[in-house]
Amino acid sequence: MLRRAPVVCAALFLTACRRDPLPQFPRVMLWAWESPQDLSFLNPNDAGVAFLAGTVLLKDGQAQIRPRFQPLHVPAGTMLMAVVRIESQGALPAVPPVCSMLSEPAALKGVRALQIDYDTKSSERAFYRELLQCVRGRVSLPLVITALTSWCQYDDWIRDLPVNDAIPMLFRMGPGRYGPGSEFRIALCKSSFGISMDEPIAKLPRGKRLYIFHPGPWTQNDYRNALEGVRNWL
Repeated sequence: MLRRAPVVCAALFLTACRRDPLPQFPRVMLWAWESPQDLSFLNPNDAGVAFLAGTVLLKDGQAQIRPRFQPLHVPAGTMLMAVVRIESQGALPAVPPVCSMLSEPAALKGVRALQIDYDTKSSERAFYRELLQCVRGRVSLPLVITALTSWCQYDDWIRDLPVNDAIPMLFRMGPGRYGPGSEFRIALCKSSFGISMDEPIAKLPRGKRLYIFHPGPWTQNDYRNALEGVRNWL
């Protein structure tokens, strides 16, 4: 089994062990995106679920949230992380209403952490920083963000953001910029990696929490392949 490990790494993750920013969570997390997801076959000792709870749309100075419409089924005891995706176009709105929208999923039943997924443009960074500070003030749960690989290598604007962890995204966002087996420079990016079932990476450093994306609904066979893949990728 791939069990959770607070400070001492599980056997599968022996090398490069670091203090875990999310010690209550398993070392493998399945992203469950906007499609019907029946993960009743999941073993909560092996993996948790980071599910898309909603998408916040920022357009021309206004904000609205599109909630998750698709069903999600997980077994009792599964560690859940609510994910909110932000998409922007045009002028940005004021921070307070967006902050409220982002904070709401933290109150969903069974949720133990909040993750924000935002491909922030350079011109939006000040807004995002202020937004994260606002959410941090409202939400007592661990706060996690996704990160472009460039943010974790040489563009260190995220180094002092008020979050527990940043997940370098090694798919869809330029995985060619990542050298297989290498570590990232920015401290926030040293605990987790985001990978995809359809873009596996042959070599990853050990001691990481792996978030695994599936472009469609998870199946039991995909789940088994993902757990086996973890051993091969590491």
